Amino acid sequence: MGRSVSYPPGSVVAFRLLDDSEDEDIDWVYECLVDEVIDAAKAAFPSFERFDGWRGREDRILLRNAFADCGVSTYCGLAAIWLAERDDPQYWEADFYNPRTARARHWLGQVSGRFIDLFGDLRLVGRLSNGEAIFERSRSTCATGF
Repeated sequence: MGRSVSYPPGSVVAFRLLDDSEDEDIDWVYECLVDEVIDAAKAAFPSFERFDGWRGREDRILLRNAFADCGVSTYCGLAAIWLAERDDPQYWEADFYNPRTARARHWLGQVSGRFIDLFGDLRLVGRLSNGEAIFERSRSTCATGF
């Protein structure tokens, strides 16, 4: 069965290719992507604070606010920059006393379009029966020619 880049279930996801030229150091390219995501997301969404954590083994959390985690996952030169409702014990304990889930989903709905515009170069079209993903360039990327 085919495999693609991982991201948390139910998240807003922007896809892009990592620079795959043979002259580039892939670790350096990854660190540049991480720095870009942190800087751009904090500028666009000031409530985010830096956070160093993981969701499972493949989804790295870079930023967190009261409602969501922002992170990055990579696989074979494809990066998924994602925004997902928090799923940690502190969030659910706080939700028990002062419900946050509805506000979190509302906030995610409000920022999802801007998030995709900010980070998305590719759009997921669908998946084949073997699990492989099919992507196309986003319209904003096609319009600029990059």
